[in-house]
Amino acid sequence: MSHSTQNDSLVLSYLGLRKAIGVIGILLPFVLVIGKTILVDSGIESSISAYYYTVMRDVFVGSLCAIGIFLMSYRGYEWIDEVAGKIGTIFAIGTALFPTSPQHADTLRIFIGQLHYVFAMGLFLTLAFYSLKLFRKTNPKQQPTLQKIQRNMVYTVCGYGILTCIALIILTAFLPVDSLIFNWQPVFWLESLAIILFGISWFVKGEAILKDK
Repeated sequence: MSHSTQNDSLVLSYLGLRKAIGVIGILLPFVLVIGKTILVDSGIESSISAYYYTVMRDVFVGSLCAIGIFLMSYRGYEWIDEVAGKIGTIFAIGTALFPTSPQHADTLRIFIGQLHYVFAMGLFLTLAFYSLKLFRKTNPKQQPTLQKIQRNMVYTVCGYGILTCIALIILTAFLPVDSLIFNWQPVFWLESLAIILFGISWFVKGEAILKDK
């Protein structure tokens, strides 16, 4: 196999990896809700993380571990890409292995739940960093194509969308526990939106859409 062919195969492999990560992110909220609806009931949990305590636990944990493994395998053009991948892997695996606190949790489970929030927040911030910093990089020696400009717009919207969701989730922590807004499961919807935005960003990075002509 020639050096050029090897490089082409490597590029296709990375594009496929990005698309795979994107698909997991886009589909995860839908799979969790639909799966639980089919197998148990149609109620929506208070958060994505709360599905750990449902029949969809394996899907939730497996998806996060898959994202972690994909991030660990991801290589970009600079050292910062590899560092971000390793950090993202730690956060993704940590989010999966340290579940959110269940109702009526004891001291240990409350502590584990706090670790979960730290890992989950770190994961979301890492994914936003990918969208806003790493994915938008452009070769200074080349004029960006129209498709590249459009992709960067998608990355920008996704990145700031993720950060907005994080900020709103934090704000819900300061609301009274009996606030009517919790009847609508705001954390679940905000987490779902953030995960879908992350998925879209990676799906576009895999050139599934807006590919250079």
